[in-house]
Amino acid sequence: MEDQSNEALWYVVHTYSGYENKVATDLAKMVENRRLQDLICEIKVPTEMVPEIKDGKEKMVERKLFPGYVLVKMVMNDDTWYVVRNTRGCTGFVGPASKPVPLTAEEVEKMGVEAKAPLTVDFAVGDSVQITSGPLEGFMGVVEEINTETFKVKLKVNMFGRETPAEVDIAQVERL
Repeated sequence: MEDQSNEALWYVVHTYSGYENKVATDLAKMVENRRLQDLICEIKVPTEMVPEIKDGKEKMVERKLFPGYVLVKMVMNDDTWYVVRNTRGCTGFVGPASKPVPLTAEEVEKMGVEAKAPLTVDFAVGDSVQITSGPLEGFMGVVEEINTETFKVKLKVNMFGRETPAEVDIAQVERL
């Protein structure tokens, strides 16, 4: 690999469909066994919580945002490339001719891969808020829980005339 840098960047790894979590787990084990934590920093399978109606009951289920892909923050070199590429279930990196291309800072931000710590949370449990981005953009809700570790807010959102539980990033919510 010609353009090796010592900066950890996000890369997209293609996997067999349905094997995303297995690839992430296996890769994490290999990183630990080979003591590559300083080179392969983070492994993510981005998911979102969506309401699903089954047997007339609504429940929240986790859905993969990018089925068939795992995101890996790593320093790219021959060793790390080899470890990721030879993880069972991994079919390669995303990029022309399987040459790994890192995500741009803009792509990382748009995809919400790295949770940026919001400087202030200007709302509290019980406050009415508006969702400013994402699939629920424009909906109003009442804050039920704020988790500053995962940067998530649990809301009761009024959808189609009924209260529906939803979980969104803190950055996607604005106080009314």
